[in-house]
Amino acid sequence: MIFARKVWHVLVAIKDGLALLFLLLFFLALFAALSARPNPGAVRDGALLLKLDGAVVEEPQIVDPLSRLMSSQAPTHEYRARDIVMALRSAVKDDRIKVVVLDLARFTGGGQVHMQEIGQALDLVRAAKKPVLAYATLYADDALLLAAHSSEVWVDPMGGAFVAGPGGKHLYYGKLLERLKVDAHVFRVGTFKSAVEPYIRNDMSPEAREASVALYGPLFDAWKADVAKARPKANLAQVIADPAGWLKASGGDGAQAALAAGLADKIGDPVSFGNRVAELAGKDTHSKLPGAFAHTGLKAWLAANQPKHPGKAIGVITIAGEIVDGKAGPGVAGGERIAHLLDEAQDDDLAALVVRIDSPGGSVFASEQIRNAIGRFKAKNIPVVVSMANLAASGGYWVSTPANRIFAEPSTITGSIGVFAVIPSFERALGEWGVSTDGVKTTALSGQPDVVGGLSPEVSAILQANVEHTYGKFLGLVGQARGKSTQEVDAMAQGRVWDGGTARQKGLVDQFGGLDEALAFAAGAAKLGEGDWHPVYLGADADPYASVLERLTGDDEGDLAGSAHDLAGLIAVRQSAMIGQALGGAERLLGRAGAQAYCLECPAAPVHIASASESLGWLARFKSLVAHF
Repeated sequence: MIFARKVWHVLVAIKDGLALLFLLLFFLALFAALSARPNPGAVRDGALLLKLDGAVVEEPQIVDPLSRLMSSQAPTHEYRARDIVMALRSAVKDDRIKVVVLDLARFTGGGQVHMQEIGQALDLVRAAKKPVLAYATLYADDALLLAAHSSEVWVDPMGGAFVAGPGGKHLYYGKLLERLKVDAHVFRVGTFKSAVEPYIRNDMSPEAREASVALYGPLFDAWKADVAKARPKANLAQVIADPAGWLKASGGDGAQAALAAGLADKIGDPVSFGNRVAELAGKDTHSKLPGAFAHTGLKAWLAANQPKHPGKAIGVITIAGEIVDGKAGPGVAGGERIAHLLDEAQDDDLAALVVRIDSPGGSVFASEQIRNAIGRFKAKNIPVVVSMANLAASGGYWVSTPANRIFAEPSTITGSIGVFAVIPSFERALGEWGVSTDGVKTTALSGQPDVVGGLSPEVSAILQANVEHTYGKFLGLVGQARGKSTQEVDAMAQGRVWDGGTARQKGLVDQFGGLDEALAFAAGAAKLGEGDWHPVYLGADADPYASVLERLTGDDEGDLAGSAHDLAGLIAVRQSAMIGQALGGAERLLGRAGAQAYCLECPAAPVHIASASESLGWLARFKSLVAHF
């Protein structure tokens, strides 16, 4: 019996060892698959296939492999605009590429500046006598702007092309919050700072409408001019002025309507389109699928066409997405992360610094962190040049102020020089349920915010004063950077957004141009000739697997959960803590904890904002409370 037991233990040990071995091999294979890099040897004679099944962005977000494994949905693909431009430019003189193919069947869009930059690169391909063929089921504005620069535009028989133009409607919650008896306390400076309007109004203010009309008009004019120049025979006027009549004239057939308006050249399904490409690029001898053609994908092409690095380095820091506190990003502009990248680069002997911005702004504290880090370069007499992409508004303009020169495109959206804070309180809603507060205060700020009593007059006055002070600092930074008085900046600030053309007229932008022009200017300012420099993109080699290790070791990518950098943030932190306290009190009432020794008057534990997972715990608490009623 003892011998049998020992044999059994040996068998179990062998089984456990094999299980661990196979598990280890599985994760090694998984890691290899996720980290596999494209093979430069995969380049083939034929077509350069740009299958844009996602969005074109300034800086793609890193997909956490752990999140990818746990998610039930495939991640949304993001393609860096400059990668596409570089791929097209390198294809111009490469004899292996016979044709460029734009597969836009699952394209989800991109900023107008990015579309125009890619369109210009497509023009270079066509100028080299290489055809560009585009295919999609449904062409919307972004896809139309790209397709307009193609030699042949194909549309699926079941699809079409439609022009919506910029603009649209926003949700307004004023009446809903009033019905719920929730008060949104707004503190702002700027007549046109409309970001707070959804919480205090039921419609757009006249000032916001005026600003939107003035902004969208030039942007749409630029879009129409670009499409008309690329496809002069397209009947855009009819498509825009009477879309219903235009479609009805073709019997409701969207594909035929696109053909009639000159927005498309041919109608065909993917197989027909593939056969047409095969006539130009050759058939795919490795595939027996109908419509297959010889091609090289974007990743393989980029891997085989790495840029050379002659001369001195010019650093390029990318500020893309919302500017937030902490280490977030890429794809989101974490102030701490970007400042750290800039400070690390101080030891890289950079000849100049180009700040590439595609951001609507965000946290004032994070914006100031980034601005200070950029300023440390300027203090070392290193030229600093800003290149604005689609967006460089509010905080995005704040970080532009240290620049020696600011470049933007006519379709860039910038300005929005204003500051706001929004804090809700629930005194009326909770009062309806008989919830009240009482206690002892030692100062006017004790116990604030009071979710039942609301914000005290002293707190409201302090918050407004803080917002006004921040706005004054913003005006001062812009005035100093642009050589204007505070009054001159205030007259064109007030939270109003501007298109790039108007911003240049007002002196917020120095000249038109993209990243290439900004780099060339930076090289000239550093007294470097052509061929004597190369760009280095700071943070471009971020490790996608670092986030997994950080999560496993508890080193969170974002800001500390309970941190606050100004009074509004501190109030928000404490407000969240009070909500948690209220739910906890109700939980103690309804729970079955038996006799307790609990100190109500004791100082609260350190304030802590729940993370996303803990917030779900709040929802679970609330659900359990509702279940008792």
